[in-house]
Amino acid sequence: MKIVAALAGVVLCASCSGAGAPRPDEPGWKPLFNGTDLAGWVPVGTAVWKVEDGILVGGQDGDPKRGGLLSTRDAYKDFELTLDFLIDEHGKYNSGVYIRNDAGTAGQTTYQVNIGRAAVGEYTGGVVIHKAKGGIEWLGKGDEKDAIRKPLTWNSLRILAKGPHIEVDLNGVRVADVTDPAPPPRFLERGVIGLQTYGAEGHCGFVKFRNLRIREL
Repeated sequence: MKIVAALAGVVLCASCSGAGAPRPDEPGWKPLFNGTDLAGWVPVGTAVWKVEDGILVGGQDGDPKRGGLLSTRDAYKDFELTLDFLIDEHGKYNSGVYIRNDAGTAGQTTYQVNIGRAAVGEYTGGVVIHKAKGGIEWLGKGDEKDAIRKPLTWNSLRILAKGPHIEVDLNGVRVADVTDPAPPPRFLERGVIGLQTYGAEGHCGFVKFRNLRIREL
């Protein structure tokens, strides 16, 4: 598939300063997480999801074979999503945000915005799809040099999905601006948003999320 990716390295996003925290008075925004429990979310797979001190925490609970998604009950098509994340720093342990995914599955069925360590080929803010015959394809690699993500502390992520066009801002910096010129029709339909976690290299890691907000377009 030929991919059109409008990437100018890493460019500053003048319009998305503080992207992880839209103002409460901005129209159209709603919280995805109530800070108390998993209401509005559906765990899919064997990963363990819980709420600790107002934060969503995903992990393996001592068994690195555990993995899966925490998916929204509601489906979304075109939207702007903001959140904060904090992830383990072990090896290839990573996470991601699935957008327009099929409900009820722990697998990726459309686009994923990756969260991970660039040193091991897991680029935060990168937009990835699975190829029909296996393997993956990066539409954009996001923070390819790991210059913007802050290890072992909170990072803000903004995702805008409008048709085949996806923008990703990491800590207020535009790291991906891509357009898929020939997406399968399913990729443009409504689907759930999924937060991913799975064990890697025999390691039980963690990923944390907070301040999840969405605005439908």
